Amino acid sequence: APEEYHKKKPVNHLRENLQYMLKGRLVADKAVTEKVLAQNRGRKSKDQPPEKTEKKKPEGTVFTEEDFRKFEREYFGIP
Repeated sequence: APEEYHKKKPVNHLRENLQYMLKGRLVADKAVTEKVLAQNRGRKSKDQPPEKTEKKKPEGTVFTEEDFRKFEREYFGIP
């Protein structure tokens, strides 16, 4: 019975598997990985930074108070 137990006992292949995985390890360039991450980072709309719009300066009027008074006098006939 102990012989049958040892025959059917599961074998741990962890060490051999780790050696196999580490042997064929290929690490990509850091520049390439950064480029791929940057490309995939901004795909969703929630990941996009808000667009910065230039603030428009309030436009000043080209007319002076004297021009408005002159217009009032001409249009409404107010002295």
